[in-house]
Amino acid sequence: GGVVVLLGLLVAGMRWQVTPVVNTVRRMNRSVTNPRVMRTAGNAGTQTSVIEHVGRRSGQTYETPVDIIETTTRLLIALPYGVRTDWLRNVLAAGAATVVSGGQRIAVERPTVVATADVEELIPVRTMRTLRLFGVSQCLSLEKS
Repeated sequence: GGVVVLLGLLVAGMRWQVTPVVNTVRRMNRSVTNPRVMRTAGNAGTQTSVIEHVGRRSGQTYETPVDIIETTTRLLIALPYGVRTDWLRNVLAAGAATVVSGGQRIAVERPTVVATADVEELIPVRTMRTLRLFGVSQCLSLEKS
């Protein structure tokens, strides 16, 4: 019973962007999940990709694990934490980034935040179901250079 209640609170908190829930999930991902995922992210045979971006203030290069949806001309990245994440702000400020996916480096440019509903036809049905469940209303659209 308790686990189901916690999962329900997690889904509801993410769906309605309840700040304490979103921040807790972000912190847990940054400190626990991301370091594990980064060991294989971007490699061939791995679902998770990496976006390389340059810090707005530091000028340092950072790597963040992301799940991409690839189309013929662009990449989409769902934004479950909204638009205030550092990696997203870095990419928007730079106007370009590099995505490492399946062992390949893909230069991307013209980052634009778009409504998930506006790109729904490009997103696989199963993925779209998950995005709806978590209330993910925005995606980052990146054009392949």
